Amino acid sequence: MNFNLSQIPERTAKPRKNGITMVMDKGLSIEESRNLMSVGAPHIDVVKLGFGTSFVTPNLREKLEVYRSFDMPVYFGGTLFEAFLIRGQFEDYIQVCKDFGVSYMEVSDGSITIDHNEKCKYIEILSKHGVVLSEVGSKDAATIIPPYKWIELMRAELNAGSAYVIAEAREAGNVGIYRGTGEVREGLVQEILTQIPAENIIWEAPQKAQQLYFLQLIGCNVNLGNIAPSEIIALEAMRIGLRGDTFTMYLDKK
Repeated sequence: MNFNLSQIPERTAKPRKNGITMVMDKGLSIEESRNLMSVGAPHIDVVKLGFGTSFVTPNLREKLEVYRSFDMPVYFGGTLFEAFLIRGQFEDYIQVCKDFGVSYMEVSDGSITIDHNEKCKYIEILSKHGVVLSEVGSKDAATIIPPYKWIELMRAELNAGSAYVIAEAREAGNVGIYRGTGEVREGLVQEILTQIPAENIIWEAPQKAQQLYFLQLIGCNVNLGNIAPSEIIALEAMRIGLRGDTFTMYLDKK
């Protein structure tokens, strides 16, 4: 840090197992990626090339090399995995990840229906090739999954080999663990946490109010995902009580 301040909560050190910040890159240029890393690398733990953007991103290898030069893990969005799977190209997906040097992989079923036992088999296979992040929840706002089912799905996917389960919210933060307004489904979240350890969950939280909710509920080392590149520094400040929303969270109460 640039200077000394007392009563700052201790953030986990990189490479972190919890307190993770996952950034959503929806099409940054090579220079924008480099600029992001120049200020954000100490605070970012993994970058997701959102949905299927990696298929149409020019100079993809060069862009990945920028992230690699900062030892930053990158993975293709789960929608790309689903796009390969629905076309019967699962083996091709594995080869693409190898070819591009991508060792993190997301397994999701937000856009297509996959038998859950089958999904767990994909997780098990991919976990032999790298780090698997699996997403639970639907991108369809009309699909309501009861809390017991979220817990059941998350537990099975962790047992199958996922390093983390991602709680679905989309890039807008208006489905899955959130209502259409962006409001947190608090009962759902708190019930999940009675059975699944917080350090095993990445909560997609693109909106500031959502980030604040999880910081207040779990603490500064909560895992947060789908963070916009422009919000990295602001989020890190909020994590440690240096933004108005969290200013008094860590101060001694006298």
